[in-house]
Amino acid sequence: MTTEPSWDFYRTLLAVLHHGSLSAAARELGLTQPTIGRHIDALEEIVGTQLFVRSQSGLMPTEAALELRPYAETLASTSAALLRTASGHRDRIAGPVRISASEVIGVEVLPSILAPLMEQYPELEIELSASDAVEDLLSREADIAVRMSEPTQDALVVRRIGDIPLGFHAHRRYLDHRGTPETLADLGNHRLIGFDRHTGYVRTMLKRYPVFADLTFGFKADSTLAQMAAIRSGLGIGMCQTGLAASDEDLVHVLPQAFQIPLTTWVVMHEAIRTSPRYRVTFDALVAGLLDYIREGALGRRD
Repeated sequence: MTTEPSWDFYRTLLAVLHHGSLSAAARELGLTQPTIGRHIDALEEIVGTQLFVRSQSGLMPTEAALELRPYAETLASTSAALLRTASGHRDRIAGPVRISASEVIGVEVLPSILAPLMEQYPELEIELSASDAVEDLLSREADIAVRMSEPTQDALVVRRIGDIPLGFHAHRRYLDHRGTPETLADLGNHRLIGFDRHTGYVRTMLKRYPVFADLTFGFKADSTLAQMAAIRSGLGIGMCQTGLAASDEDLVHVLPQAFQIPLTTWVVMHEAIRTSPRYRVTFDALVAGLLDYIREGALGRRD
């Protein structure tokens, strides 16, 4: 390779990889289909190999295109982080802040924390990545993260929030029909809601709490939101945050004295953006809101 490809070529490559067609990539990027085709042709000439082959289902990536994909994704992530950082030194609180959080925290907890923040600062733009995957703050995949595992990287601003308790819960309708277990052994006589696959967190939990190894799940889901919905529907007994269950008078904490898991929580951001107003106020709002969430959960049911 003797010529440095334009960053636009890599952006085009990602769009074609994602959509499998030149026309769909053109719509996403706001370009014409011939322009997308020229970008791919130019990139193929520069790297010296074919990147896509035509098939009945669209454009199929070659091995070379798939090998380029992670590097193109890194460039896209770096470009987005560069723009966020460049615009983050303004005095007014405005612009995008990307937050990474677990599914349950992102969907069930953060919206009520972020709503008053965005009402106070209407020019603030929140990008929420609600996923149980851990995004890398050092490469700026996210600006601020709510983590359930202790951060170990340097160059991070870290605030420990405390422990969010997890416990077994069920809808009253289910317990009225099937009865309430009195001991952990009684769980074997109930329909249990649990995980579909062993993620890193699940494997850690199995080692720390062997009781899970003996449980058989009648309903499995790889999404914690799906598990939460199943509990609320009366499908069975499952594990969820006691603070969330406390907000629903129909959910009952099962075996509260016999079993509970502390989910230690941190709010984290890259130290390079700590002085930027929009990141700072968002970080502080998340810390304050999550502390309130933990306190409210500890007090029991909310009014």
